[in-house]
Amino acid sequence: MSVSALESDTHAPPDRRNRPTCTAALAAVALALTLLSGCGGGDDYCDAVQSNQAKLTDVTASATPGALLQALPIFRDLSADAPDDIQDDWKALLDPLQELDDALHAAGIDPATYDGKQLPDDLTDDQRTRVEDAAAALLAPSVVQAFDSVQQQAKDVCHTPLSL
Repeated sequence: MSVSALESDTHAPPDRRNRPTCTAALAAVALALTLLSGCGGGDDYCDAVQSNQAKLTDVTASATPGALLQALPIFRDLSADAPDDIQDDWKALLDPLQELDDALHAAGIDPATYDGKQLPDDLTDDQRTRVEDAAAALLAPSVVQAFDSVQQQAKDVCHTPLSL
């Protein structure tokens, strides 16, 4: 018997008449919840994206060389709430960003004032190399792709870009 026949069969018991319609509705709800949750943890993550959007916009709009470093605490928070399907992307972004932050601190450079074009003259060769290598790592295609993926996921799943 077809679904339309069951739905139109007024002689069938009420629970049998509604079963295909209820099953289809439950399947649609389950699919919608999966899509909205971003494969787990989506509600917390999307809330975090939305609540940090203005801060990230301010940081990225400042156009300072250390803008990503200023956003590091926010990125860490977002990563902690991120769905499993983008954890690798967050890690690919955060690891080199953390390395640059660590290199700057080890060299006595304030990340908020970091300018890769004007490193202090009193750095040792090792400090200079570590800072330059860490900064260059942020430009690696895999890191750029990870950042693009994180941004795209925020738009697609949360319907909110990371910044305005």
